[in-house]
Amino acid sequence: PNDFELLVLVFLYLSLYLGELQNFYNLFAWWDLFLHSFSGVILGAVGLALVHTLNEHQVSIKLSPGFVAMFAVTFAISLGVAWEIFEFSMDSFFGLNMQKSGVPDTMWDLIVDAIGAINVSLLGYWYLKSDPKFIEKLENRLLRSRRS
Repeated sequence: PNDFELLVLVFLYLSLYLGELQNFYNLFAWWDLFLHSFSGVILGAVGLALVHTLNEHQVSIKLSPGFVAMFAVTFAISLGVAWEIFEFSMDSFFGLNMQKSGVPDTMWDLIVDAIGAINVSLLGYWYLKSDPKFIEKLENRLLRSRRS
């Protein structure tokens, strides 16, 4: 969907162009944490959309908003962990410095990933409880933008 593509492009611009090429990672101590928070929000939203789509179109059981929100959190955190494993592997095998300060960097990255994911999941939970058709409306809007 166009909205999601725009978010991903903004994230790539912030991380690759500003972060790496313009040296924001070294200029601003908070830059890496900001990007991990942002990725937690994006991945949490993907988790919400994924489980909702499966719930509505593929699975014959009705999942509660609490389950949908919990899945979104665990989905986002799991991908954050996979990214940290990737960083560690690149540092170990190729002598890169993706983790910057090692364990403290990794732990703070995972903490802010979780905070971003929890926030978007709580928002998703609230929307699902107050308007059960919210994600369906959002999904229809995104699919319409995809067709145009």
